[in-house]
Amino acid sequence: MTSRDEGLSSNRALWDEWTGIHETSEFYDLESFKQGGIRLREYELEEIGVVTGKKLLHLQCHFGMDTLSWARLGARVTGADFSQRAVDLARSLAAVLDIDARFVCSDIYELPGALDDTFDLVYTSRGVLGWLPKLEPWGRVIAHFLRPGGVFYVSDIHPVTWVFDDTEETTDLKVRFPYFPRLEPVAFPVKGSYADPSADVKTKFEYAWPHSMAEIVTSLSSAGLRIDWLHEWPWLEWQLPFLVPRGDGTWALPPDQEGEIPLYFSLRATKPSA
Repeated sequence: MTSRDEGLSSNRALWDEWTGIHETSEFYDLESFKQGGIRLREYELEEIGVVTGKKLLHLQCHFGMDTLSWARLGARVTGADFSQRAVDLARSLAAVLDIDARFVCSDIYELPGALDDTFDLVYTSRGVLGWLPKLEPWGRVIAHFLRPGGVFYVSDIHPVTWVFDDTEETTDLKVRFPYFPRLEPVAFPVKGSYADPSADVKTKFEYAWPHSMAEIVTSLSSAGLRIDWLHEWPWLEWQLPFLVPRGDGTWALPPDQEGEIPLYFSLRATKPSA
């Protein structure tokens, strides 16, 4: 059995390695980003709206491309990540681009001790929740950093999608992984990086924790946030063996697949003003 701390330590080492790989990968195309533009999705821009002049905290920001994208849209940004190598790269990128941005290296659960501020918007997105052992303290951290009336936004793979076998040999929907939360993480052998599967990586395993939709919603509501809406989508932003491309950069079940399941979700919550 792998403990929480062992899993987090291995994941931190993995993200340190991945940062070096991602910096030069075609997937992130950092050189093009330096020339301008933003690296955000249309649905995020529509659901979050105008951020000009707003203070934004980006949790699990990696090396800050999305964080800096929000800055290019007018937000006053702070990014937080537990990988020192990622934070160092984010800071250097902000300096090169002459973008006013702050980056903090901290475990999410310890962030209130490393950052003294409140924000209009706390943002996190795409492949983030599975790296967190528990969501109840995550919800409290979000509430801690939101000013009264502030908004939290998250989009990620739907917990239902998480349960299916995603090995390369599998094209059918076969339940393999747990849906309900548990303390022991699920271990996955590392094969390069999602940005470069052929990359040489020394960390042997990545560890993920399952989280049900009930846990996600309850962790936020129990922290005092009001759930404004929850959207569920029949597409995913990355490829899985049982999905087919839709032609717009997303993947979905094959057209001849009977029935449907949610593959992705987005959620917005607000901290009440009184």
